[in-house]
Amino acid sequence: RMCGGCREMKKAALLRIVRNAEGAVSFDRVASAGPGRNICKSKECLTKAVRQHQLERALETKIDEAVFERLAEEIDAD
Repeated sequence: RMCGGCREMKKAALLRIVRNAEGAVSFDRVASAGPGRNICKSKECLTKAVRQHQLERALETKIDEAVFERLAEEIDAD
């Protein structure tokens, strides 16, 4: 699997961000199906993925800034 931020191939330590059927964006904790992107467990990779619009392209939706802030807080909490 490849990180959507740093673009490095990694098998472990990746978090999956998905868009559910209702359109909500969150971390996937149960490996559900649907559009998603893997990122390293670091704010730097999340920031890079946001800056390069990797998440919006993969999830096929516009993502609000508040969602990015919530994802960053969840990375800090883990």
